[in-house]
Amino acid sequence: MRCWILYICFVLLPFSGVAQDCPNLLDPLPNAVNVPVDTSISWEVVTGIAGYIISVGTTPGGGEIVNEQNVGGDTTFTPPLGLPENTLIYVTITLFFFDQSNIVCPSQSFTTVDVTTIPECTQLTNPVNGETDVNVGINLNWSYASRATGYRVTMGTAPGTGDIINNLDVGNVLAFNPPTDLPPGTQIFVRIIPYNENGAATGCLEESFTTGELGDPPGCTMLISPMDGATNVELSPIIVWEAVPGAIGYIVNLGRSPFVNDVLDEAVFFTNSTLVINFEPNSTYFITIFPFNDAGRAQDCGQESFSTILGCGPFIDPNTGELVTLSPIINFPDQVGICENDLPTMITSQDMADGFRWYQIQPNGDELLISEERSVAISETGPYRYEAYNIINQDGVVIECPDGKEFSVVASSIATIDNIIIEEFADLFEVTVIVSGSGDYEYSLNDPDGPYSDDNSFSGLAEGEYVVYVRDKNGCGIRERPFVLAYPPTGFPTYFSPNDDGINDYWNYVPPREDPLELVTIRIFDRYGKVLASFTADSRGWDGRYNGSMMPSSSYWYQAVTSDNEVFTGPFTLVRRRNF
Repeated sequence: MRCWILYICFVLLPFSGVAQDCPNLLDPLPNAVNVPVDTSISWEVVTGIAGYIISVGTTPGGGEIVNEQNVGGDTTFTPPLGLPENTLIYVTITLFFFDQSNIVCPSQSFTTVDVTTIPECTQLTNPVNGETDVNVGINLNWSYASRATGYRVTMGTAPGTGDIINNLDVGNVLAFNPPTDLPPGTQIFVRIIPYNENGAATGCLEESFTTGELGDPPGCTMLISPMDGATNVELSPIIVWEAVPGAIGYIVNLGRSPFVNDVLDEAVFFTNSTLVINFEPNSTYFITIFPFNDAGRAQDCGQESFSTILGCGPFIDPNTGELVTLSPIINFPDQVGICENDLPTMITSQDMADGFRWYQIQPNGDELLISEERSVAISETGPYRYEAYNIINQDGVVIECPDGKEFSVVASSIATIDNIIIEEFADLFEVTVIVSGSGDYEYSLNDPDGPYSDDNSFSGLAEGEYVVYVRDKNGCGIRERPFVLAYPPTGFPTYFSPNDDGINDYWNYVPPREDPLELVTIRIFDRYGKVLASFTADSRGWDGRYNGSMMPSSSYWYQAVTSDNEVFTGPFTLVRRRNF
């Protein structure tokens, strides 16, 4: 994430509650062989640190190739001069902290390939090809040529000539300082030829630039605030550097890596200060400032760095080694209901925090601040964002550590209990509660405090008195209704539901606990007196069919005859419904 001048960057950081180990190499992998000499070295991310320092050498912990290079938060590093061929290379990563001792991780190694081809060509990086008004005291810089172990430089005032420098072997470097100032107002032609033990690169193009008129460029400057190496720098500092006599402006490069200017890239200022808003916390920033005037920019100005405050985290606690964050812990739901019968509805955060903000997200994506209290009154459905924050004082710098989430508001209401369907199953009952309303409901039996369940059915219930409670999950209230479970005293059920769910699928006599009848036969009639079924009390009973066809929901009659030829008759209901 980039932090641009006069623009605010919001940084959302991950959190973990465990300490981090040293990172493993990702590329090349440890113990890899035949690794290209121009490889980039990458490793695992370590959360909660200020940055990394890398050393590359030919011995464990050695820095013969790269010695303790601070790379900021980058987890990839390209050795500026490549790597020696056919060599066992050791990489040492150091975890950088500005509030505790650094952690030097064990070295990891790999072996480079034996180079058997000539190198590629290179090109100028300073000055670039075609540049004008170049300082006559310029130092040449060029990019690394893959597989090169050295470079030869030719410079002249005409194409193909070497009247300034002729095929000079400058060694394995990426810069060259001509022994004298270049002639002013002159086009200078440069050819750089990379070479290695297999030969020199071929077909490399000649580049050129034009020097400016005579004059003295300004000298370099240095940081005043924050000073080079400063720590605990606030996140929105004014960066100030020394004014340089003779300079008409300053070119500033600033980034989280010494190699990438991801905050300011060649930015030009005509004063010796600038404001940068919202640096990332617990990070190291690298800055290089080049004063300039009509004669050109200052040469060989050094890079400086500073580290920001720890911020909200996560960062590693130096006492415990654990990752900590200073933002509140958010336990807010993804969806909230507002009660149609009680608008506006008050929504209250239960999170522990120093402050709160509530935003309504507009159709165009803008956010409208609607409350800065723990509670907010909401009357409209739609998207919202909730934010909680803590106020932290770090070394005299007061910062705000927020966290939050978007949530949706939906309309809700207290339930209406439309029906309670009771089904008999052996000696027990199953009860299904049928409700209506715009809410999201849950159900409890005999206790308004729960536990509640999303299931609207209760099974395995014995005879007795009950109360069902239906609660709106969005807090719009609880409905209750009492009911009684009891078998009919005569033993003849008043209804059954043959829907093949294994519950109450057959109608038959259920002997009561007191004075059961000794039945011989039972016959079922429709309301016109037509016999639909005949069975005994010890059978499964009537399945609601006639000649294999399902009979409709309606009232039917039974006629039961006892062993004493006593006859009992009465109505009952066949109910067909879907499974709930």
